[in-house]
Amino acid sequence: MTDERQGEALWTALERLPAGAGVVFRHYGLPDAERRSLFARLRELCRRKRLMLLAAGGPRSARAWRAIGWHGRGPRYRNLLRTAPAHNVREIRAAERGGAALVFLSPVFPTRSHPGARALGPVRFGLLARASRVPIIALGGMNERRARHLPGAYGWAGIDAWSYAPAQKRKAVPR
Repeated sequence: MTDERQGEALWTALERLPAGAGVVFRHYGLPDAERRSLFARLRELCRRKRLMLLAAGGPRSARAWRAIGWHGRGPRYRNLLRTAPAHNVREIRAAERGGAALVFLSPVFPTRSHPGARALGPVRFGLLARASRVPIIALGGMNERRARHLPGAYGWAGIDAWSYAPAQKRKAVPR
């Protein structure tokens, strides 16, 4: 997941991703022209590193920007991979009905992206993941260590986990 908070750390984060990983480009706060320009730069880096790139928002911009897919709520869109956000079983079912290939279930743990949001925790996450008919990606306060011990996760996503070196020891939620 990308985010304006990353600033120039975005490029370091992308370099750290393994080939075959996916990137969901968000950067919602940027003006349209600047967002599209940044996406184009990111697309070239993702192509070089063999990363899958999806555009958060709608399918029309994903197609216009030449993304392999889009991340958001709504129906399937011809020839585009779709992922969807979910926070509960109702939203998981809606994503399944809408043809999502993957669902990002969050927040698993407290996260800076959504301060104060109630975290699912590993047990509730596992129950929701097992009830899903599509693969579930864990999101929210995630890192590699937490992902290893999370039941039912197909994979994990993050912002801070990739954007900051471990030596920086950033907290998931500011005090």
